[in-house]
Amino acid sequence: MTAVRLALSELKRLAAGRLPKLAILAMALIPTLYAGLYLFANHDPYGQLEQVPAAVVVQDEGTTTKDAETGETTERDFGRDVADQLLDDGGFGWVETSQADAEAGVRSGRYDAALIIGPTFSADLASAGEFEPQQASLTLITNDANNYLAGTISDTIVGKVRDSIAEEVGTEAADTFLRGFASIHTNLADAVDGAQKLLKGATTLDDGLADADDGAHTLADGAAQAADGAATLDGKVGTLASAVGQLDDGAGKLATGLGTLQDKTADLPAQTKKLSDGAAQVADGNAQVAQYGREAADAAGQVLPTLDGARSDAKDAFAGAQDDLRDRIDAQVAAVCGDVPADQQEQCEQIAGKITAEVRAGVDDQLDAVQQDVDSALDAQRDDVQAAVTKVEGASKQLDTLADGSRQVADGAATLAGATPQLTAGIASAADGADRLADGTGQLAAATPALVDGVHRLADGTGQVSDGAAELAAGTTKLADGSGELKGGIKELRDGLAEGLGQIPDLDDQTREDTASTIGNPLEVRNDALSSAGTYGAGLAPFFLSLATWIGAYVLFLLVRPLSTRALAAGRSGLATALGGWATPAAIGVVQVAAMFAVTKFALDIQPSYGLFTALFLVLVSGTFVAILQALNVWLGAAGQFLGLVLMLVQLVTAGGTFPWQTIPQPLKAMHQFMPMTYAVEGLRQLLYGGNLATVTRDVTVLLGVLVVALGLTTLAARKQRVWTVTKLQPELVL
Repeated sequence: MTAVRLALSELKRLAAGRLPKLAILAMALIPTLYAGLYLFANHDPYGQLEQVPAAVVVQDEGTTTKDAETGETTERDFGRDVADQLLDDGGFGWVETSQADAEAGVRSGRYDAALIIGPTFSADLASAGEFEPQQASLTLITNDANNYLAGTISDTIVGKVRDSIAEEVGTEAADTFLRGFASIHTNLADAVDGAQKLLKGATTLDDGLADADDGAHTLADGAAQAADGAATLDGKVGTLASAVGQLDDGAGKLATGLGTLQDKTADLPAQTKKLSDGAAQVADGNAQVAQYGREAADAAGQVLPTLDGARSDAKDAFAGAQDDLRDRIDAQVAAVCGDVPADQQEQCEQIAGKITAEVRAGVDDQLDAVQQDVDSALDAQRDDVQAAVTKVEGASKQLDTLADGSRQVADGAATLAGATPQLTAGIASAADGADRLADGTGQLAAATPALVDGVHRLADGTGQVSDGAAELAAGTTKLADGSGELKGGIKELRDGLAEGLGQIPDLDDQTREDTASTIGNPLEVRNDALSSAGTYGAGLAPFFLSLATWIGAYVLFLLVRPLSTRALAAGRSGLATALGGWATPAAIGVVQVAAMFAVTKFALDIQPSYGLFTALFLVLVSGTFVAILQALNVWLGAAGQFLGLVLMLVQLVTAGGTFPWQTIPQPLKAMHQFMPMTYAVEGLRQLLYGGNLATVTRDVTVLLGVLVVALGLTTLAARKQRVWTVTKLQPELVL
């Protein structure tokens, strides 16, 4: 093929002589040297940090901490712990020294960094446990004039130390805090039990106060009724003294009246005796009358009216005496009880009636008996007289009957005379009873003022008792209401304490320690890398390999002609000429890639996840870069060679080989997607670290597209250059 022959012809030209061969070898090794040296120098810089000198200054005076649960004290020196941690394995080559030496050393470059631990470092760390928090601090002294990255790395190392100390202190603080929770839980559980007992007592108190409130109101009602009754009694008993005085006067008058009655009836037995004697004489006269027939009849006619008048007079006399006696007794009773109030009439009459009942009953009985006897005798006498008169008028033989009747009258009069002493004795007994009544009413009158005064004091006392009972009832009501509120409040307290108890953790020792450890270090970053570079050098390998491939392609065109002059002069096709000019540096590029890949894999021990694909991808990258630089050289000549160098610099900052490409400023960020090295770096990352092959496919497609476009542009230029011009024969600039 024409292109192959052109490539072989160019290789023969380049290999003609010892120096050209060495030049080809040198060009083949340039990418390997560039990438190998860079990757070797940056293979594991973090593993050599112990060679970086750094100073640590410990001024910490330590502190004393107290265990909240046991009360034991412990001497702590966190500053010493930090220094020991740095000296044992702190990243840098730490040296403990004074503050003056550390500052002078950082200033002179003898130390790349210095860490100063102040005198209150431990006290500040422990201050949170005393609820007087002071933020502890470390002073890091750096000097970017010595090395910028040393300061950055120092920040990282001190940050790790800070995290370690913070985790330790945080764990201890959390453990103390959780121990406090345990104490709170225990005490709160006791408080819940106490609140339950208190609620039980408050319930009993509430029930008792409810009963007390009912009893107090009942007492108040009874006291009010008693006060009302006592007030009424006090109001009514005021007239009792005068009523008793009147009763006493009436009883005296009754006694006096009965004495007078006794005096006036003292002659009654003698008078009745005379009546009996007179009746006897009548009987004797009747006997004589019987002797006189006509005279007796006339006399009998006159005796009957006389007898009727005597009977009427005797009946009227007895009735008058009885009525007079009753009137006097009733008058005395009325005089005694007449002035007593109506509501006390019955009581007064009962008192007086009991005293006079016996007297009045005896008098009535005696008078009634006498009256009956007299009436019976008079009735019988009249009948006899009437019969005698009839008989006298009829026959004188009836005079005997008259004599007998007269004798009966005489006997009745004698009976009356015999009953009269009993009457006078009853009157005497009534007089004695009236005297006793007068004596009793006198004693009652003497005792009544004290009774009135006692009732008055009783009214005052019951009034005070009623007021006090009312106040007591009001107080017990308030107390009962307050007891109900107390019961509700204690129940809310009990429920709140119980709810709070349920929210306070009750941890065993192991759980408390695990929890404190988690609180002290709550976040653990687990590096779940989908792919990993392994070392810092391996991380930079995609960028340096791509850059080395560009440099390798760039230096090739210092010796290799981009197009064959003979082919152009012979009028070869543009495509064959372009492919012939591309094939020679592309072949040398394969050698460059092979040497670079071998050194990277075997000498630097950077193992690609996809070894064969990585090698083939590097061949594609090299061929693409060769095609780009060929096109620049064909179209622009020496200016194209310079533009290839500029394009390398642009891709150096836009490919995202070190920092993420998103961090670069505009307008460089906009150029990222249009630079071929972007896809070379991205594809190598996926292949070296075991990433996404779909992304590699896209990168391969883009690079193949760039390759085809570049070869197309070279073909177009080859066609144009088949016509020779003065400028082509004598270019203005030759490198």
